[in-house]
Amino acid sequence: MAQPLNYLKETASQTAGPYVHIGLAPGDAGFNIYANELGRDIIGPNAKGTRIKVTGTVRDGTGAPVKDVLIEVWQANAAGIYPGKGDVEDGFRGWGRVISDFETGEFTFETIKPGAVKNQNNQIMAPHLNLWLVARGINVGLNTRMYFGDEAMANAADPVLNLIEQTQRRDTLIARAGRTNYHFDICLQGDEETVFFDV
Repeated sequence: MAQPLNYLKETASQTAGPYVHIGLAPGDAGFNIYANELGRDIIGPNAKGTRIKVTGTVRDGTGAPVKDVLIEVWQANAAGIYPGKGDVEDGFRGWGRVISDFETGEFTFETIKPGAVKNQNNQIMAPHLNLWLVARGINVGLNTRMYFGDEAMANAADPVLNLIEQTQRRDTLIARAGRTNYHFDICLQGDEETVFFDV
């Protein structure tokens, strides 16, 4: 006779393991099995807006680069519209995957700078990228945001940034700005730990 479900033991949890790239970005792991790998192109070839390049490194609690991280990027278009939330006529995708370099730990991706968007309370949020990270040693994917360092006024009024009481903690979400390049380091632990969101 089978036992009732409430007597079954919980399955042991697992981290993403060292093989996350084989499953989620096989081309980067040396397995060229798809003509077009899912998530390579965040914006599509005809997206309108200012094209930008984002670089950075994910670091562990000792400051060492995490060399096997996978980052998913989700964003609005230049007009502040997410795919599926309004008319996007230029083929804008708004989602993609990038991985860190296996040798240096640096990640790089190209996209367009998103516009400001409204939250569920109709408040204007500063332009930002939504990021989800997974790597060996992370049991549950980590959610964070990247705001733009050249959007000081918008960042100061952002309702999400203003939920973070300590100014230095807010700074962990703001990328250093160049002309069309942004640098954003993510720290998993320690004094400079990036703010992560429970979503």
